[in-house]
Order: sequence, then C-alpha cells, then structure tokens
Amino acid sequence: MRVGYNTHDMRLKSSFVCQQCGAQTPQWYGRCPSCDAWGSLVETVEEVAPKGKGKASSRKGAYPYATAKKLADIRHIETERIKSNIEEFDRAVGGGIVPGSVTLLAGDPGIGKSTLLLTVIGAIGGMYVTGEESAEQIQLRSKRLGINGEKVSVLSENVLEGITEALEKWAQESKLVKNSIVIIDSIQTLASEDLSGMAGTVGQIRYCAEQLVAFAKRTGIPVIIVGHVTKEGEIAGPKVLEHMVDTVLYLEGQRYANARILRTLKNRYGAVEEVGIFEMDDKGLKEISNPSEIFLHDRVKNVPGSVVTVILEGSRPLLVEIQALAVSSQLAMPRRVANGIDYNRLQLLVAVLQRRLGIGLGSYDVFVNVSGGLKIIEPGADAAVALAIMSSYANKAIAPTTAVFGEVGLLGEIRGVGYEERRTKEAKRLGFVYEKSLSLKALQKRLLS
Repeated sequence: MRVGYNTHDMRLKSSFVCQQCGAQTPQWYGRCPSCDAWGSLVETVEEVAPKGKGKASSRKGAYPYATAKKLADIRHIETERIKSNIEEFDRAVGGGIVPGSVTLLAGDPGIGKSTLLLTVIGAIGGMYVTGEESAEQIQLRSKRLGINGEKVSVLSENVLEGITEALEKWAQESKLVKNSIVIIDSIQTLASEDLSGMAGTVGQIRYCAEQLVAFAKRTGIPVIIVGHVTKEGEIAGPKVLEHMVDTVLYLEGQRYANARILRTLKNRYGAVEEVGIFEMDDKGLKEISNPSEIFLHDRVKNVPGSVVTVILEGSRPLLVEIQALAVSSQLAMPRRVANGIDYNRLQLLVAVLQRRLGIGLGSYDVFVNVSGGLKIIEPGADAAVALAIMSSYANKAIAPTTAVFGEVGLLGEIRGVGYEERRTKEAKRLGFVYEKSLSLKALQKRLLS
C-alpha cells in the first residue's frame, strides 16, 4: 500500500501484461500485440493515485522512513508456535504454525486437502472460509470426521471484501483469536469486486492473496490458503503466489491408495523437504507413526522383481518396495513405464544395464512401480530399481530381508547417498540387511548368482 496520501483517494486499474516480453495492454488479446505470443497476457491490478498525489507526494507527517540497524543490535522476539497436536502436520510446518504466517497448501483434486485442514482447525480453532461448499456441507463432513465444532466458525463466501470484513469483525469480537487460524478454501474461488476479471484469473488470485497476507501480518493470525493445481501438477495461478507466502505445502499420493504425504516445498521458519505421513480411511486422515509398515504391509516375498530400498523423506528414512517387470515385447519399440519414479531416470538405468552389464533389454518391455503410491524424487533408489529389473529379467528372487540403496552412475558404479548411517539404522531396526557394493556388476553377482 502506498502512503503519503489518503488511500481512499486511490483507485484500482486492471491491465494485461505479457509474460514473455512484458508489454502492457488495457484489454485482453489471445495473441500479444508486441511479440505475437499466444495466451501470454495475464491480468494485473495496479493502484493508481489521483493527479498530483503520486511520486511527488511526501511521506512527512504520515509515516517515518525506515532506518538501517546493525544486525547485532536487532532484538530477537521469541514467538511461540501454535501446535495442532497432530504430530505429522506439526512436523511438516516446522514444529507448529508461526503466528502471522501465511501457508499455501496444494494438491490434486480429491487427495484430502480440505479433510486435512478441517481436522487441523478442529484441533486448534478458528475461522474456516469456504468458497466451494456451503456451511451445511462443512458441518456434515466435520461430523463424519468426529470434529467438535465449538471452536470453529464457518463462513461460506467467495467475495473478498465480504471475507475481509467478516474476518476483521471476528478478530475483534472472538475471545479465541489469539491461538486461532484462518483457512481459505480455496484461493481460486475468491474474487474482488474491485476487479473485472472472474474468480481464478491471475489478477484475482494475486490481488486476493495480497489482501490475505496483509490481514495475517497486521493481526498476527496465521492464514492457510488452499491452492488448486494444473494438469501438469503445478500450483495454479501466478508463480508470485508462492513467493508471497511463508510456507508452501504439497499433499501428494495416489487418489485410490491409502498413503498421503504432506511435503514441505518452502518454509521461512523451518526446514524444507520435511514430510508428514498420513493414511486415508473412511474417517479421514490419520497419522502414521511407523510409515515403513504401510509401504511394506502387503509385500509378497520371494518373487522375482521385488526389492526393498531405503529412501529419505525430509529427515525421515522410509523402507519401500520397488517392483519391476521385464517381459518380451511384441512392439517394434519396447515400452518403458515408470510409476512412482522419474521416467527419464528409468530410461537412464535401462541404458546402463544394457551397456555396462550386457543385459539385452532392447527387446523387452520394462515396467517399474513404487508400491503404496509413493513418488520417489531422490537418486538413492537407483540401485534398487536396477536390481529389481535384473531380478525380473533373470527370473530370480532377491532374499526378502535384503535392502539396497545408492545412486547409479553412467559407468555402472554405485555412488553413496546422504545420511547413509540413518538409512542403515532404519533398515536394521525392521530386520533388513543392507547390501553395499561398488558396482552394479558386483551387486548382480552377489545377489543373483
């Protein structure tokens, strides 16, 4: 907000800016008039001051200019976090929610975002703002989840001005505000009366987020915003939305599998890549204290193509099963199917097996699956994926108590990965023996001879 003149004199101006060349137009075009890029114009809102009250206006007499301070002289203010007593959620946000912080939670449709946040606000208390459901629908779901609604207020509204007015009134009148939170479900359903664009447009998302961030910083009440994702899995809306908030969480997992992982992608007040693990059932999401048991619960032993690996999710080691199937192909170009790991990584591992170990996978379809619906993004599972493919190709089972992890290089060597001691400790705790080798060839001889 600009200062130096009365903010009531300001007016909002909506324009469209090209994301490719930066050209600005007063109305939307399918193609940018400047660089001819298709679909690159997005709506942006600006605050315009009346004539004579712009840059020439002084801040004297209004708010003093800020002055620089030595870092050593700045007094530290200890802030007590708001805990939900849901350990997996508190772990993901860094030990609890920081007062005045703004958190963005994203995830695929139907993955359980609203269910998770309704459980959290039921434990802490606060205002649940929904633009997608009615208050009666929220009450019906809370009853199914066994949530006591005494500490929760529900507002069914999607006009920004109505929401901010209700939040300001609630913050002044409620006695429970000090340790309360605000849930906005979701940012894509909100629209401001000051903008002409419909809800979900870039301009609306950005402007509504700015107002919600300002509310959180002014009142000290933490706000959690639900965000939709695109078909590519990216958070919908302008990228600046992720920069504006303090924490970005992503709830992932296969829609028809039970496991859900709450992953931290950004956190100004804690470690990133921390995770909380839940299981979805008919009564909502419940915490998992020993997640390795979920991913290994239905494992079939002594079957070719099955290998257990130890991955690291945040600071937590997890044992998961890698399944592979190599079968003679009837196609001119054999298929490579990766579920739970990166497709390009699978292509690389198949190429290494063909070149360095002489395994003839050129005429085989190769399928790889991570059981439990987990998505592995670290290279520590490379050795297990390669060994699972070799096991299926040779039709020889790996000992069911064997655990393998390590990154595979292009020369066929197995490289070390971070936190090896923590991984081996978790494997031993669950009765597994960690197999260490310097190359895929040595690992093949030891386990498949």
